Formats: sequence, structure tokens, C-alpha cells
Amino acid sequence: MAGWHPNQAIGNQTVHGGVALFLKVARDAEVQNGLVRRLKPETQPQDDDQYRILVDAVIDYAIYKLDPQGRVSSWNSGARRLKGYEASEIIGQHFSRFYTEEDRASGLPQRGLASAEREGRFENEGWRVRKDGTRFWASVVIDAIRDGNGALLGFAKVTRDMTERRNAQLALEEAREALFHSQKMEALGRLTGGIAHDFNNLLTAILGSLELLRQRLSDAPADETTRLLDNAVQAGERGAWLTRRMLAFARHQDLELRPVDVAALVRSMTDLLQRSLGPAVAIQTRFPLGLPKVQADPNQLELALLNLAMNARDAMPDGGPVILSAREEKLVPGGALTAGRYVCLAVTDTGMGMDETTLARATEPFFTTKGPGKGTGLGLSMVHGMAEQSGGRLAIRSRKGAGTTAELWLRVAGSELEVPGTVPASQPEAKTRALTLLAVDDDALVLMSTELMLQGLGHKVLTAMSARQALEILRRGEAVDLVITDEAMPNMRGSQLAEAVLAERPGLPIVLATGYAEPRSGESQTLPRLEKPFSQADLARIIDEVMRSRAS
Repeated sequence: MAGWHPNQAIGNQTVHGGVALFLKVARDAEVQNGLVRRLKPETQPQDDDQYRILVDAVIDYAIYKLDPQGRVSSWNSGARRLKGYEASEIIGQHFSRFYTEEDRASGLPQRGLASAEREGRFENEGWRVRKDGTRFWASVVIDAIRDGNGALLGFAKVTRDMTERRNAQLALEEAREALFHSQKMEALGRLTGGIAHDFNNLLTAILGSLELLRQRLSDAPADETTRLLDNAVQAGERGAWLTRRMLAFARHQDLELRPVDVAALVRSMTDLLQRSLGPAVAIQTRFPLGLPKVQADPNQLELALLNLAMNARDAMPDGGPVILSAREEKLVPGGALTAGRYVCLAVTDTGMGMDETTLARATEPFFTTKGPGKGTGLGLSMVHGMAEQSGGRLAIRSRKGAGTTAELWLRVAGSELEVPGTVPASQPEAKTRALTLLAVDDDALVLMSTELMLQGLGHKVLTAMSARQALEILRRGEAVDLVITDEAMPNMRGSQLAEAVLAERPGLPIVLATGYAEPRSGESQTLPRLEKPFSQADLARIIDEVMRSRAS
């Protein structure tokens, strides 16, 4: 023997108590094909017993002969082991019984024999059926057997079980696909983080300017101009929420749980839902009176509902109703959720539905039944994660052809605190005395918007477009009560400016305004943070909190 390879096997065949021969099989397709050819009846009659012993000793391959019509005429031990039939049960039967019903109906067995007769050999992989009805993935080689004159005597057929190898290949492909999606999402996270600050700067200037303009028009009668301004403000807020949620997903930011009025939240986003779903989908809402508030992150809950509604639309290619409903439930101990009061918020469609296999995998990250480019496979997994992080769960009920109901179970809030809504139409009142504030930002649009909003709160405002200018103002001896500085500035970040300011004026309150969803490398972990885009109400709140904290 020339050498040993891990994929080779050696066995022996015993005759009358002695070893008659050793059998070596190399397990690859080339040798499998050659094995069939070597089994052709090209030996002398006295060698028949030796080859019969050899073939019967092979247990990892089903090796048998077929007559010209495809009936089994020999059967080795490997065939008994692989297919489950004894020789007495199968000899004389047509080999097509090993094929699936679909392959028999398509004529695959006959095409295989015809190809082997015409070309000399036929190779194929596919599902085959054992005696007990179970299926296995088979690699098949059929060789034509001819006599010295070229007349067809029958066929030699070798079958090998490749199920484990196929499953391993499929698992590898799935892992590669998941890795590819993961890399795409990681790249998206980096891209999102990179553009977030600039995008939120734009939103800060837009929302701040719109808010101030709306305040100046508040005394005028409601007209089309006011409605357009309201719509623009809401659109800007949607953009801000979307950016924050993308950053939250990319950086696993914690949810901001608070009491949420589900019915009011759905009403506020009905127009957005209708525009997103299109005219073929009719939105229906069914909410009882007196529904309690739930404990949730309102922004994440909006995105969850939007995800569920979009999935419902995609399940109804011809259109139909999407029903948003809610009910209160009191759960007892012993269930999937902790005992207590919950609100079940449901999104129901009348679409295609899901079979059991799809339903079982519906919330897996990157799993999607949509075509390439039509979905990331992250929608339901994000909804599932949001629900569990909120102390609830996502439950999906579906049946093929009978539609789907996705239920968000959310805990009832323990208090009746109000949830911050849209930017108020009336001017917020500063709760603190008039202050002298220093606003620092390298973006002129943001700086102007911030200055006007602070002045609208009754404060005196000094402005600087760089950390260097801010230090110059302070070194002139200006009596500044509080500094609000952008974090991401060239040459000197806001955190570095804060260190320099506190070195010269210990105790001076400083607020970091940032367009990032969480602290960046090098950013101060102790200073109060004001997330961009911010409103006048946000400015009033952070100033009041900082000054009250300083006074106490």
C-alpha cells in the first residue's frame, strides 16, 4: 500500500475462518467512478467469487447491478445498510423505487439509464428514499456494462450517502451569508456614526428655525402656512428619531423607557403609516377606551410598529387591511412572561401567512423570505429585542394562506408620567432666572439657531465658533453662568474645551451638545449631555437641571 489518507478505509473479508483479502476504498468521486468501471464483468469466471467478496465487503457504498430495464440483479452489504432492504426484498424490483415521488414523476430514473446507455456513464446528486421512508442526499454514478461486442448487458450503480457533507456545506453557506450581512450592518453602523453628527447639526438648525418661526406665527389665525410648518417640524423629528434609532442599533444603546399612551402614539403616526404602506393598504385601528399606558421607548415602539406594518403590507401583494388593535391582559404566574398587567398591541394582516418552518425562524437575525435587496432580515429581530428589553415579548401567530398576527406584549406603566411629544407650539418658559450663556459650535447654522432659542428663553447669549474663541471670551472676564458647547469641533473638542475652562474657572457649569447617540472615545463621562437635534424645550430643561443641581 503506497500510503494512508484519512479519507481511506481498509477492511478485510474472512472466508472459512481465514482472511481472504483486504479491501481499500478511497472516498472521492474519481475513485467512486473508477470503482464502478472496475466492477464491469471483464474478469475471468474464476475471479467472480473474488469480486463478489470484494463488492459485498464495501459497507459505505451501495453497489449493485441493474439489468437493461433497470431492475436490481445484485445487492451488496453497503446497499442493505444504506437503503434498508434485504436482497430478497429488492432483487427483481425496479431501482426507481429508491427515488422520491417528484423525481419518479419527472422521469429522472429513466433519464439516468438513458444517459448512461448513451454516454457510458451518468452522475447525479439528489434525494433518495430508504425503506423506512426517510430521505438522504445521495451521490449516484451509473455505468453501462457491455459485452465484448458492445451489446448492453445492464448497469453498475454506486450510491453514497452525502447527507452530512451537504448539511455541512449548507451550514457553511448560511454562516457565510450571516457573516456577510453582519459585515454590511457593521459597515452601516460605522457609516451612520460617521455622518450622524453632521446630519443632526442640520436637523438642529432646521427644527430650531421652524420652531422659532412657528412661535412668531402663533398669534396669527391657523392657516395653510401654519399647517405646513407643523408638518415640516414633524418630518424633522422623524429624521432625528430615525438617526437615533440607527445609532442605537449600531451601538446597542439602552432603551429610554417611559410611560407611553399607545393609542395616542398610533394616532400620531397614522399619516406616516399610510404614506409608507401605500394606497392599496387600508389601516384600521381598534383601541378600547381607558387603555393604560405601557412602559416602552416611544421612538423604538414607533419603529417596531412601522416594521410590523411594512411586513404586513409585503404579505399582501394585492393589498388589503392592516389592523392595529390593543387590549389589556392580566397574566398569572407560570407563563412566558412575569405575572402582572400587560397591554397586547397587535398588527394583523390577511396575507399569505407563514408555514411552521418560516414561523420558527421569523425572529432570527438576517433571516428573510424577501428577495435580495428587499430586506435585511433584521426587522423582526429588532422588534423582538425591543420587546424583551422592555420587559415584554413578541408573539407571532400565522398559518399558511390565513394571514399573520404579530403581538407586542408590553408591561403596563407603573405611573402616569407624561411622555414628551412633539415640539410645543407655544414658547417654553425658562424655569431659572435670566442667565448669561456662552454657546459654542463650529456650525454657523446651529449656532444661530441655538442663540435665538436661548434668547427666546430670556437669556443673554454670547457665541463662539471655536474653542479658541470661547476661551478668549472667558479670558476677557465675561460673567458667564453656563457654557453649552458642541463636542465634535476641529482642533479642540468640546470635552477638551471643558477641561481648559474648568482649569481657569472651577465649578462653571458646562453642557456638551452632541450629535452622537452615546459618548465617543475621549468624550467626558461626567458632563451633562444634550443630544442633537434639540428643541427650545430641551434647552430649557437641561439649563434648569444643571442650575438646580449647582444650587443644591
